[in-house]
Amino acid sequence: YGAPGVELTGLHKETATVTQLHFLPGQGWLLSLLDDNTLHLWEVCQKEGCSHLEETRSFGLPGRPGSGSANCSPGITRVTVVLPMAAGAMVCLGTEGGAVYFVTLPTLTLLEDKTLFPDEILQSAPDDYRCGKALGPVESIQEHPCDGSRLLIGYSRGLVVLWEQSTRVVQHLFLGNQQLESLAWEQSGKSIVSSHSDGGYMVWAVSGTGQRTQQPVMSTIPYGTERGSGGLWGWELISPIPVLQPQRLRFRSIPLQSHQQNPLANLRVRVGRLCGGLSVSPHLCLSLQVLVMELSDEKSEHAVSVATVDLLQDREGFTWKGHDRLAPRNGPLHFPPGFQPSVLVQCVPPAAVTAVTLHSEWNLVAFGTSHGFGLFDYYRRNPVLARCTLHPNDSLAMEGPLSRVKSLKKSLRQSFRRIRKSRVSGKKRLNASSPSSKVQEANAQLAEQAGPPEVEMTPVQRRIEPRSADDSLSGVVRCLYFADTFLRDAAHHGPTMWAGTNSGSVFAYALEVPSQEKFSERAVEAVLGKEIQLMHRAPVVAIAVLDGRGNPLPEPYEVSRDLAKAPDMQGSHSMLISSEEQFKVFTLPKVSAKTKFKLTAHEGCRVRKVALVSLASAGSEERLENCLACLTNLGDIHIFTVPSLRPQVHYSCIRKEDISGIASCVFTKHGQGFYLISPSEFERFSLSARNVTEPLCRLE
Repeated sequence: YGAPGVELTGLHKETATVTQLHFLPGQGWLLSLLDDNTLHLWEVCQKEGCSHLEETRSFGLPGRPGSGSANCSPGITRVTVVLPMAAGAMVCLGTEGGAVYFVTLPTLTLLEDKTLFPDEILQSAPDDYRCGKALGPVESIQEHPCDGSRLLIGYSRGLVVLWEQSTRVVQHLFLGNQQLESLAWEQSGKSIVSSHSDGGYMVWAVSGTGQRTQQPVMSTIPYGTERGSGGLWGWELISPIPVLQPQRLRFRSIPLQSHQQNPLANLRVRVGRLCGGLSVSPHLCLSLQVLVMELSDEKSEHAVSVATVDLLQDREGFTWKGHDRLAPRNGPLHFPPGFQPSVLVQCVPPAAVTAVTLHSEWNLVAFGTSHGFGLFDYYRRNPVLARCTLHPNDSLAMEGPLSRVKSLKKSLRQSFRRIRKSRVSGKKRLNASSPSSKVQEANAQLAEQAGPPEVEMTPVQRRIEPRSADDSLSGVVRCLYFADTFLRDAAHHGPTMWAGTNSGSVFAYALEVPSQEKFSERAVEAVLGKEIQLMHRAPVVAIAVLDGRGNPLPEPYEVSRDLAKAPDMQGSHSMLISSEEQFKVFTLPKVSAKTKFKLTAHEGCRVRKVALVSLASAGSEERLENCLACLTNLGDIHIFTVPSLRPQVHYSCIRKEDISGIASCVFTKHGQGFYLISPSEFERFSLSARNVTEPLCRLE
């Protein structure tokens, strides 16, 4: 699971929502839980030379014995926790009513004599747990790391029980009184960790049989119960942050509330599986700091280095009036094997990180906010560059969240004014005697005539009004890009960094990066090489450099590991800048316009996502064509050749009303794409005739 090319698809007969998935290691089985409270067993089967998922059995919990169906609420037996046992012969089901059921695998047969009802637990609990409200739903079940017969069961009310299955004895009671979120064993089985709804976690010692523990050995709230949110323009976090389950297994939403009116009600943290080549990964951590992580096979205990980058650089006339940056926690932290934090970079002023990119060969990470962009050397732990992108008139950007709301209203008013102005000026131009009116009339007459099919009519371009330069959103950094290319002159190539902003500005920096042997001796230096301003000030969506053959520059890591062909450094390079309105190719290093395509003027739409993709022929994998794929605000996908920017085809892909789907869309470099169709489901599509979306793989 997780290897490239391994993809299996199964479809439930029911139309219910899938709420949980659990792998059964080494068995080729998968368990799914639906919101209709049914459990389904899937098996990997071979069919026509490929592996497929086939549903073999299903199971539903019956009502509790002795309770009439009229008096038994269906929610009592609603499954809240699914735990496949390590031995692979049984699965535990925790329920809303507090009962724990045991079901055999693969037959999915209920073992009624093993069922554990909360009444049996309450017999061993103190009196104050027996009266009042019940224990609550089962929130977590964890198997002892050394003894599979002992289960750790946690209830919503806060009580945690160590249960011995064979003797049906409560070996240990942990008398918590804070609402429970999750549980985890320490590897030796001598202690457990519980996390709670107040943002805290507790460490409990596990001792002998029949013990009751009222106090944990440690209790802490690492993020505090009232802290700055660190994420969304500085709204104060009133409700606490639920702690992620230890041994970094379930992730929860982080609700943000405010005394002030909050136009964005919730911030949701999406966590995905990290695959691929880098040993280092940049993360947008609660969106106002950048966390650089390194891949490690061993657990470690170390303090995370914290650095700040001041994007204003004491710029005259700008004083930050918003919230302070997050105060990092001091002291060493424990990290399991996997991605371990290396350095935490905090932006000053605190603002949402809008763009981030990393170059592992140069040990550099670049990031951007609404105030500017920075370049950080994570090997030497020091900033290389800080550039403010604010307009001199942009004082609203320094006043925090409420100013942003005012600014948004101002931007909308300006947009409507541009539209009205464009319409009025268009009507004035198109009078009966104007040349453009006569041209349009002639084109209309030609279009009505049945001419030969090879005749192509030149489309009428829409007039695009330039955007205001003093918009308070103009300083937002939209994209960042590293490239080894020609910037200073045509004879010498070297490391460069590019940044594009919301106001159509592009900044190019030449970087002096020491060799790997001298990383510790010399610091990286950055010198401004070029500064470009697009005419209509449309936001820059993406920047890419094409080599001497017109091919996109490959990933440096892949070239260093012989996973990709090295770029052509003999011929002249060119640069592709994609804005919301058009695509434009410039020569390097002179930065003179070479070719362009005005998407908004021709098609009446705006660019939302772009990517350079390599499309292989269905007949021969050796035949490749590099293209530019573009997703518009209408949900259409357009394909262009590079570097000539000739339109090839366009498809309807996402409904134009599906704003979240369009905003979440990403392309792969081989012409496939993904977008969210719900908060927890994605749709996959392909632009390639060779790399189709049909899952074709084989598991031995």
